[in-house]
Amino acid sequence: MQEILSTISGFVWGPFLLIPLLLLTGLYLTVMLRGLQFSRLLYALWLALIKRKDPTGEGDITHYQALSTALAATVGVGNIAGVATAIHFGGPGAVFWMWATGLVGMATKYTEAFLGVRFRRTDAKGEQSGGPMFYLTYGVGGRFGAALGVSFAVFGALAAFGIGNMVQSNSVAHAINAQWNVPAWLTGLVITVLAATVILGGIKSIGAVTSAFVPVMILFYVLGALWVVIANIENLPAALETIISDAFTGTAATGGFAGAGVLLAIRYGVSRGIFSNESGLGTGGIAAAAAKTTEPARQALVSMTQTFIDTLVVVSMTGLAIVVTGAWQSGTNGAPLTALAFSRGLPGEWGGLVVTLGLIFFAFSTLLGWAYYGERCMDRLFGRGSVTPYRLLFIVLIFVGTVLELETVWTFSDIMNGLMALPNLIGLVMLSGLVVRETRAYFNRPDWQRVPVA
Repeated sequence: MQEILSTISGFVWGPFLLIPLLLLTGLYLTVMLRGLQFSRLLYALWLALIKRKDPTGEGDITHYQALSTALAATVGVGNIAGVATAIHFGGPGAVFWMWATGLVGMATKYTEAFLGVRFRRTDAKGEQSGGPMFYLTYGVGGRFGAALGVSFAVFGALAAFGIGNMVQSNSVAHAINAQWNVPAWLTGLVITVLAATVILGGIKSIGAVTSAFVPVMILFYVLGALWVVIANIENLPAALETIISDAFTGTAATGGFAGAGVLLAIRYGVSRGIFSNESGLGTGGIAAAAAKTTEPARQALVSMTQTFIDTLVVVSMTGLAIVVTGAWQSGTNGAPLTALAFSRGLPGEWGGLVVTLGLIFFAFSTLLGWAYYGERCMDRLFGRGSVTPYRLLFIVLIFVGTVLELETVWTFSDIMNGLMALPNLIGLVMLSGLVVRETRAYFNRPDWQRVPVA
């Protein structure tokens, strides 16, 4: 089974399907939106981090809570173990391709969030529900749009059990066992109980919790990584040169590193980048649809900052820490590689502690965000009555994930992520004209709040 799934995953994430589609879609949307992610970034950050809410419009949570929910889902194991894995197999050049994926992915995320709000609907409980399963069905329209919407909902509901559930809880259990020798089953029990108290409360509970601790966990981890980079600041120019040059030339074998070609750098950089920021998967549109707002463009700008924070800040800090310390040459992989890098820059036991705590909080927050994504997909497929059973199953599998070996689940998650992205990317391209027209109309109005723009 593992061999079959690996073959499928290799095709889906190979050089002829998703990787070029994701990059080309992001480039296309960047051109269509006239580089909006660069020219309006300061305004978007002001909306997201300073204004933080829109008092008008229907919705269940604020701008900021919608952003924190999306960040909770994306800032996870991929920011620690995923970045390390990309560098281990693809070399330092993989970091460059993560940056490229993040920069064009901001336009993709903007488009997803815009459409998520634009085509959202009120469910049977009076809550706002949106995302690709709605904008594909109602925006693309017809039987083709309906088929795309159903496909996304099916793949999304299944992917939540992998990328958003068992993979995360398993990583936490291994990290805690390695750091403090706590049995996996005990870690699983604690995580399951804590997650259940939040997940069963729905999006308002998730939004309230994530908005409180997501900024703290990101700041804690980024400051730790920044310390590592500053402690090795003399190596930073050479590290940046290595990242950029290896992105186009590949990396020769050195130390414990086996060497990697350009295609491996691109493959692992793009796939791990998408695993981290989820631009192109469509999940950003689900979180955005829950926000209280009257303007799809305004919420889309807020959502766009999620990719910036995730990839251009958190992922960058992990990648730089690994490269400036030379840890990437050790032959170590995954979270232990990141821990090794941090231990070379932070005093005493602080390196391993920061990575372990970061992984715990990142993974736990991802559980909360993906629980919401999965239940929205189920609601679209089977109605509101399916939400509570789905939540209960999701909670049970959190515990299951901590006590099993999950190589097959990792591979399955990669496949489901890819299959989520395919119908979503089709819809984004088909609906890009609508997004461009309404975005221009928003910025052509004299009443939108202006701050200095880049």
